[in-house]
Amino acid sequence: MSATTDAVLAANAAYAADFGAKGDLPLPPGRGFLILTCMDARLDPARFAGLAEGDAHVVRNAGGRATDDAIRSLVISHKLLGTREWFVIHHTDCGMEYFTDQQMADLLAGSLDTAELTDAGFRNTAETGGSAEGRYLRWHTIADQAQSVVDDVARIRAHPLVNPAIPIHGYIYDVKTGRLVDVPAAHRAGAPRGG
Repeated sequence: MSATTDAVLAANAAYAADFGAKGDLPLPPGRGFLILTCMDARLDPARFAGLAEGDAHVVRNAGGRATDDAIRSLVISHKLLGTREWFVIHHTDCGMEYFTDQQMADLLAGSLDTAELTDAGFRNTAETGGSAEGRYLRWHTIADQAQSVVDDVARIRAHPLVNPAIPIHGYIYDVKTGRLVDVPAAHRAGAPRGG
């Protein structure tokens, strides 16, 4: 095993030793809401939204984007587990702002090893032979953070499997201050409709 694996398993053992009544938490989230946010390690939804285990669903992906798979999770969250309100939360200084779909495809075509971020953007450290498969994926990169929140809220709102009565809110988490910054156009796009 690696040092990382050992550290994770040791932390888990300490956590499980004091697990207590958490094993009795119900399946549906107790506070009845869901957060769609980025996988960035600087974001801790439990802390910035005041969550404890069992409170809310948290769906994370690169950029916190409303991909087909994210929408699948949102629909399950409401239809089967009763969430009644959703939050789309992107963040400042997101890595998804530093490249385009084409750049990602080019990087992967050159190498599957980790790229480095330079002042000029991401670049491969070696051309070791990659794969052209990256050209067939949509990477959901971000050109404008506020607009991406609006676009994602609007995409969720327009989806035929999303209950129109669910309020969908849009925010940007500021990685320098820890504050959630309101995106008013996203709230308008996500306002509940009928139902």
